[in-house]
Amino acid sequence: MPSSSSRSRVPTRRSPRPAPRTGIAAAVPERPLVVPFAAVFGLLVGLVNGYLAWLMWTPEVGWDWLMVVPALLAVLAVVAAAAVFWGRRPGWALLAAAAGLTLLAVLALAVLFALLGGGQAFWSAVLLLVAPVVALSLALRRPVREWTGHAAANRPPGGRRAAGSAR
Repeated sequence: MPSSSSRSRVPTRRSPRPAPRTGIAAAVPERPLVVPFAAVFGLLVGLVNGYLAWLMWTPEVGWDWLMVVPALLAVLAVVAAAAVFWGRRPGWALLAAAAGLTLLAVLALAVLFALLGGGQAFWSAVLLLVAPVVALSLALRRPVREWTGHAAANRPPGGRRAAGSAR
């Protein structure tokens, strides 16, 4: 007589996808080590721009339109440094833009001083190049870009809608 086991001998079919985990909180991504350095050098870019604005100050004229550009770049660099540190989406692009524009301005200033004879003003301008070069190189690194744009990785692969649901 055949046995009447309560269990079926046919194995149950299992999905290759893991079951969703409930009860375990989503892991908060850890801030990469390079991010605070990028933020600090972003603040230094803001200081360089503030120094350039201070150099253009004349007591007779006061605020001139030439002082507005470095002052705006200083504000942009400080906002970008804060955005990179806190992981906000446009942070790395803002920091790269502020550092790149500052780099171009200080490089033009260094070339001008070199053509005028070099000296202490030239070497001061070369020293001012350190902050924008390092800030630009750190802002363009993959960990900084991923840290400030980590919300884009949470999108479904098919876009906003699932791949199978078409209108």
